[in-house]
Amino acid sequence: MRRKILLSLLVLISTTALFSQIFEPIKWSFELKNTGKTTADIILKATIDGGWHLYGMNIPEGGPRPTSFVFEGVQNAKLEGKVQSQSKLKEVYDPNFDMKLSWYANEAVFVQKISFADASKVRVKGYVEFMACDDQSCLPPAQESFDLGSKNVQVAETTTSNTPATTEVKALETLAVADSSNTETTQETKTTEVADYWTPVIDQLNAFGNMLGNVDTVSLWLIFLAGLGGGFLALFTPCVWPIIPMTVSFFLKRSGNKSKGRRDAILYGLSIVVIYVALGLLITLLFGSSALNSMSTNAVFNLIFFGLLVFFAVSFFGAFEITLPSSWSTKLDAKAEATSGILSILFMAFVLALVSFSCTGPIIGTLLVEVASTGSLLAPAVGMFGFAVALAIPFTFFAFFPSLLKSMPKSGGWLNTVKVVLAFLELALALKFLSVADLAYGWRILDREVFLVLWIVIFALLGFYLLGKIRFPHDSESKHSSVPGTFLAIVSLSFSLYMVPGLWGAPLKAISAFAPPLYTQDFNLYDNEVHAAYTDYEEGMAYAASKELPVVVDFSGFGCVNCRKMEASVWTDPRVKDKLEKEYVLITLFVDDKTPLKAPYSVEENGKTRQIKSVGDKWSYLQRHKFGSNAQPFYVILDNQGMPLNKSYSFDESPDNFLKWLGETRKAE
Repeated sequence: MRRKILLSLLVLISTTALFSQIFEPIKWSFELKNTGKTTADIILKATIDGGWHLYGMNIPEGGPRPTSFVFEGVQNAKLEGKVQSQSKLKEVYDPNFDMKLSWYANEAVFVQKISFADASKVRVKGYVEFMACDDQSCLPPAQESFDLGSKNVQVAETTTSNTPATTEVKALETLAVADSSNTETTQETKTTEVADYWTPVIDQLNAFGNMLGNVDTVSLWLIFLAGLGGGFLALFTPCVWPIIPMTVSFFLKRSGNKSKGRRDAILYGLSIVVIYVALGLLITLLFGSSALNSMSTNAVFNLIFFGLLVFFAVSFFGAFEITLPSSWSTKLDAKAEATSGILSILFMAFVLALVSFSCTGPIIGTLLVEVASTGSLLAPAVGMFGFAVALAIPFTFFAFFPSLLKSMPKSGGWLNTVKVVLAFLELALALKFLSVADLAYGWRILDREVFLVLWIVIFALLGFYLLGKIRFPHDSESKHSSVPGTFLAIVSLSFSLYMVPGLWGAPLKAISAFAPPLYTQDFNLYDNEVHAAYTDYEEGMAYAASKELPVVVDFSGFGCVNCRKMEASVWTDPRVKDKLEKEYVLITLFVDDKTPLKAPYSVEENGKTRQIKSVGDKWSYLQRHKFGSNAQPFYVILDNQGMPLNKSYSFDESPDNFLKWLGETRKAE
């Protein structure tokens, strides 16, 4: 969440995030393995939870923190060469950072070779620095220390070249002021003041209850509804609608009695469900959910899918017809006639899937691409189940009520109108896929204003088409606009006008998941964004104490997609903006800020020594130590002494909920 399914079945938020949840998706193990009398391998292995990934050792500037290894103390041994990766890197487009990156999934193994004279005297100390992300968000950079070799050798530690020795572990009071304020106060005064601000308040937050907000995931129910909507849309196309009365009549006449005909129609509907669900399962089995997700965010794949959607749109406009080889359907027809019972019905369902491909293919393809980005193993099958259910309903329904077949709208020009409307929608959606590739490669050919201009024109033309002002080769003559067409034209033209202010920088929250980010727009008059007064915790708390104001601490990240969504859809609300700027001191802390500290230090955390070397390390440790959380976005309200006034808050795009949270401040019991 991080997004978009065809025909508007937007991603909702479904899984509630519990307070004090610490994510540790990557577990490290370290081993010193002898390879000879005077040589050995240091094996550094990362086990990665499903859905998460670990970035490679070579990352472009402006990207996430690369995986790096620091050998601080090497006693009686010599490092031979550099750390080498033994695992396969995946090269994919990462939506969290809008660039092509390399990462490891499931497992990553690294090896550092060493040589020595006496194996019993070898000791190697150091740490690995790394960053873990899933498909919607990233955790702050973390460190894992290792100490390998003989533990009883009491020799003064040495360090590898260009690597500083480990800073001595200090008490929290000293750590907290290592690189804090620039005020002229004495060291003793700073230590006492900052220690109060850093005092853990996990129990006090727990007293308020679970965290408010949600994690950006897609429920299977929503995916089912997305498929259901796509299936109902597919019914009203020239490839499917005319087949319904023909198929139902065939079953009723062939059986000789109504009960058997109804049974055959039900089996036919079930066969349709089985075929499409099997297709969804086959795609998952062939590629796997993680591979599908990688494909859906891959720049090249998005470029290919953009081309396919444009190809289908041109066909739907009437330039040419897309058909599968007629021999396929002919052979299946022959099989259906040569067999009987369930097998015959199954072959007939296959024929339907083939002959309707030119209309259902674009809908199914878009559905599969979008649900694949959820990373759920069941998502493609659930989406296809919803699609198949919608497609199967009329065949069963009319078998039970055959008299209603006469009242069905007859095939005609209106079916081609549906097809052309689909063409406009596919053309608009294709631009979303092109935008992903454009951002990945940095072409800047589809900046936000260019994207909006194209959408404005597409939906305006759709409105004029529905009013009968534009006609395509397969359209029938019509002297009057239909009532449904007029209402749909009003919707399309209104939507087109809604997007016009976006050309001057209006946020257009309704399409924020589709349009390129606002920073790609060259001309922007919008100035209603909210910016934090402080990006340093101690400085912000000191100011709040001097003004006797409460504080909203925002733990954010430069690569946090949901953080940007909150800032664009919630903070820009006039009521929220007014309250944040007038009644609170807003402090935003970026946990992935790579700015080095003037005085790095170490901390003891969960029995491990962690290095605090950058501003982001410091704020990440503050979030874990004081609040017991490491996910972003993460918001907490404090009094000016550092004590919580309400439960914490995460991702929720409702300004009303955020405003309510701001107004429900009280002291913990």
